Amino acid sequence: MDEERAKRLVAALQSRRVMAHVVEAGVYEFGVRVVVDGAIEALWDVDGAAGLDAELVEDGVLIGFVPHVPGSEDFTEDQLVEAIATTRYSAEGLRPPAGTEPAPAPAPSPPPVAGAPPVARYRRRGHWPRRGGP
Repeated sequence: MDEERAKRLVAALQSRRVMAHVVEAGVYEFGVRVVVDGAIEALWDVDGAAGLDAELVEDGVLIGFVPHVPGSEDFTEDQLVEAIATTRYSAEGLRPPAGTEPAPAPAPSPPPVAGAPPVARYRRRGHWPRRGGP
C-alpha cells in the first residue's frame, strides 16, 4: 500500500471514530494500524500481499491473524474502510481467560523402533562463518 492511500484510509477511519494510524512497515511500504485494546493492535495490509488481511500484535509480539477478506483485491477505498471498521476482534479468543491453568504438556513420543534410521535433528548454526587460520 502506498503512503497516500494509507493516509486516506486512516482519515476515513478516524472520521468513523476508529483509532487508526499510518504505519511504516518498510521502505515505501505502508499500512493501517488500528488500536484494538490498550496493548493489542491490528496491522492491516503491511505484508505486501494482494487483498486485505491483518496481523494482531500485542506489545510487538504476533498473537493472531485476521484472515484474508475474500474479494478484497477489487475493493474500493470505501469498501476497505467499511471492512476494517466493522471487523470484530475477539481478545478472549486470542489469550486464555485469567485464572486458568495452561494446557497440559503433550504425551511423550514412543521410543524409536530398533533398526530404524535416526531422525534428523535441526542443528543450531553459528551466525558467523568459520575461517581457518590462527
